[in-house]
Amino acid sequence: SHLEEKTQWEHPKSGKRKRVAGGLPYGWEQETDESGQVYFVDHINKRTTYLDPRLAFTVEDNPVKPPTRQKYDGNSTAMEILQGRDLSGKVVIITGANSGIGFETAKSFALHGAYVILACRNMSRGNDAVQRILAEWHKAKVEAMTLDLASLHSVQNFAEAFKSKNVPLHIVVCNAAIFGAPWCLTEDGLESTFQVNHLGHFYLVQLLEDVLRRSSPARVVVVSSESHRFTEIKDSSGKLDFSLLSPSKKEYWAMLAYNRSKLCNILFSNELNRRLSPHGVTSNSVHPGNMMYSSLHRSWWVYTLLFTLARPFTKSM
Repeated sequence: SHLEEKTQWEHPKSGKRKRVAGGLPYGWEQETDESGQVYFVDHINKRTTYLDPRLAFTVEDNPVKPPTRQKYDGNSTAMEILQGRDLSGKVVIITGANSGIGFETAKSFALHGAYVILACRNMSRGNDAVQRILAEWHKAKVEAMTLDLASLHSVQNFAEAFKSKNVPLHIVVCNAAIFGAPWCLTEDGLESTFQVNHLGHFYLVQLLEDVLRRSSPARVVVVSSESHRFTEIKDSSGKLDFSLLSPSKKEYWAMLAYNRSKLCNILFSNELNRRLSPHGVTSNSVHPGNMMYSSLHRSWWVYTLLFTLARPFTKSM
């Protein structure tokens, strides 16, 4: 309405009404000028307007129920999943967040207002990831902290350093993993795939459990894999065989070690949810998709070739 200088939400003929839904589009921010009038800044295209950009995305007040369909599919991105969510005040820890799935998750959380800690083994790469996120939004609250899951001492130091910040903890994403790595023992005397993929995360969550409970509602997300189906961790009598979890070099096969660690992830997540959900802390394990575009296969060129050839026949992120 040009006379009243405001938007008319009711259609004059059909009587249908519309409303603004969700948060501002990615890259936009609401500000207030000296006179108290609200205006909007588009940080991507470097422009300012007094017109609410959400007017382009209005929805019916009483929308017709849409047909049943999957809301997200194999092409959905992390940014699309969190579209319209305001995560201001939330504190998030993501392991292995300097690349791949971890980085995309960290970036999406940070650009939606959360305070994100990138828990990385390599601080140089971690700081580079922080700068890439800040380049997209200079007000993002994000930092990198050292965490080497192949060292239980490093896990303990990380937990103590985080607790010294005296902040709550709402989300922990156990994402870091190695795949196809040759047999080697960590400084703790355990097979590296088992410790990095499972035991290090298990210990980390145990050390942070008290903070999670104080910060409830909180959640733990464990990135597992569908490959957990193709292994076993029981002996012939049906009991847990500990020798399979951290095998000797003679009994080691990289693919099986990875599969077993992913099975441990799921068992851990299920039991953690059973124990902590009554206290407001939920836990879920997730399969992110087959042949993801990440650096998971970096350990051996054969796996890199296999991933490259198989990807066209699998779902993308």
